[in-house]
Amino acid sequence: MVTLLLNASYEPLTVLSRQRAIQLLLKNKVDAASQEVELVRSSTSTFQIPTVLRLRRYVNVPRRGVRWSRRGVLRRDNFTCIYCGVQVDEERRGKILTKTDFSLDHIIPRSRGGRNTWSNTACSCQPCNTRKGNRTPHEAGMALLWEPKTPRVNYLVAYGKIPAEWKLYLQLSD
Repeated sequence: MVTLLLNASYEPLTVLSRQRAIQLLLKNKVDAASQEVELVRSSTSTFQIPTVLRLRRYVNVPRRGVRWSRRGVLRRDNFTCIYCGVQVDEERRGKILTKTDFSLDHIIPRSRGGRNTWSNTACSCQPCNTRKGNRTPHEAGMALLWEPKTPRVNYLVAYGKIPAEWKLYLQLSD
């Protein structure tokens, strides 16, 4: 069994091993945040380790940005055209679209000072990219289906059977 570690603000930080959880408990750096405990026995003593621990002091966790890349933009948009919404594996004019049918589009064209940034680039199908050309979406009479944004990277990945006590602190999508 492992332990979920929360910041003093109850924000999930990481998953701890039994050994690290015991160390933090013995140093009085954490408090129990759940009633559920796991018993760990050694040759001389028994420890009760809560399944959720909370740091006593707030720890500032810097958020690092994601580096921009062409592949990253296409993945962020899940190979879905920002103008018409067509997706990979859909049929268009009798042809099943593949990843190679999508390209990167600059919302503000590079010739007009548009940069390679998360907010200025998006996935586009070839017909929409050709139609837009070297114009802004407004000039081409095309609307964006969503606003391109920098992807989030400050999340905790949990998999397998998740203890019920953790679900209160984790944002889970079923």
